[in-house]
Amino acid sequence: MLNFTKTKKEDVLAYAPYFAGQTTHVSDFSLCFQFMWHKYFAPDYAVVEDCLVLKELYAGKYYFHYPLSRTGDREAQMRAVAALEQYCRGAEVRLHFTNVPRESVPDLVLRYGQDVSVTNIRRWRDYLYTAESFRTYAGGKYSGQRNHVNKFKKNYPDWQFHVYRAEDEGALLAFLHEYDAAQRAKGSYLAAEEMDEVYELVPVIGLFGLRCGYLTVGGKIVACAIGERCGDMLIVHVEKALRAYEGAYPMIAQQFALAFAGEGVRYLNRMDDAGDMGLRKSKLQYLPCEIVGKYNVTPRRAIDGVSHLPSIRTERLVLKPVPDEDAAVYARLAGDTERNRWWGYDWREDAPEGADGAVPKPQWFLACARTLFKEKMEMPLGIYAEGKLIGEVVLHRFGYLAEAEIGVRLLPEYEGMGYASEAVSAYAEYALCKLELERVEAKHFKENPRSGSMLLRAGMRRCGEDETYLYYMKTAAM
Repeated sequence: MLNFTKTKKEDVLAYAPYFAGQTTHVSDFSLCFQFMWHKYFAPDYAVVEDCLVLKELYAGKYYFHYPLSRTGDREAQMRAVAALEQYCRGAEVRLHFTNVPRESVPDLVLRYGQDVSVTNIRRWRDYLYTAESFRTYAGGKYSGQRNHVNKFKKNYPDWQFHVYRAEDEGALLAFLHEYDAAQRAKGSYLAAEEMDEVYELVPVIGLFGLRCGYLTVGGKIVACAIGERCGDMLIVHVEKALRAYEGAYPMIAQQFALAFAGEGVRYLNRMDDAGDMGLRKSKLQYLPCEIVGKYNVTPRRAIDGVSHLPSIRTERLVLKPVPDEDAAVYARLAGDTERNRWWGYDWREDAPEGADGAVPKPQWFLACARTLFKEKMEMPLGIYAEGKLIGEVVLHRFGYLAEAEIGVRLLPEYEGMGYASEAVSAYAEYALCKLELERVEAKHFKENPRSGSMLLRAGMRRCGEDETYLYYMKTAAM
């Protein structure tokens, strides 16, 4: 069972055990990233199967970061994926994976078959480099960087590289303010936002166990870098230099690598370019060994491809969408609060505000049903006998492994005639054959055994129970 916990910015330290040894080479799985960009994504988190799962709300949609195993257990990650599927079904939230590592994309594609959308947005891909290339700038392909470093050393013979200490905080912040003044003059909103976060990052360098170093010329700080060790890579989150000191950027990049990209560090991750073409050109000039994809994977459910509700005929019934002229009868069915307690839903939770006890206009109930289909949450059909609306049968809770739940309700005067089981049997057959579901599920309250008898007559088989419900299922083989 997944239980997500809301976090404040300072709570990201709880993620540390999962980030410290991560092997995805994705920079988003790091304390600095989560801390600096928390106000934009503000993820909730859960732990399941010893995997960290982050849930964020972005542009009106929930995105779930691919489960990150603390030990790199791929099977545990897939069990966490299964837990996410069940969470999304229960919470009626669409499942969108984000930050899926490239090696895990095939697992999801195989799991969901052709009904899956995969994207890999260019501007958010990370630039990964070999640590050795930055430590040495060796070979002709790095001659430009090497020349800049040599020129810096020649022009500023009193340069020094310092490993940051807590007592350096004031001096480092003073340098950042000097750098910031020049940057804000350019009017870059993103750069200004980043600097605001850098200021907040400096006081937690020690708390987060970050790597930080800076260059001085004549005792004045002219460049700095802040990074984080994650597995076999060092992520460079912050790298700033005063442009007046020519060569300061390649110099701080190399000195930072020499100081902190030692034993066990094979790669430097220098983050994404956020779509900035100047930054992209600069990052490419350092010759990355890989541009790390951050894949978004969205599985589609059977309902997602349905544009129109069907019409189904049985021996005595027609199952079809309810038209406007039957809105009043539908409202009597849907608004029967006492009887609909077995439906497991109280319409008053969503009813428009009005006088206490006031029932909405009949059209409201029908509009709700249509909206649920439009939003791809349910497939409601009216049950018609001899041209009269007598009830409703619904497919809902569509899952990501080709499953859905079925429910039925009748007006009281039409109960006890076998209509409910006939409707359920027909709609389940449609779901298995036309929607190509693997399994149709149903449940009922234990206090309502009549529903169980009806489901058995409809060809369903009992498959489990809990404190509240008895559960049933039907497959094509049954």
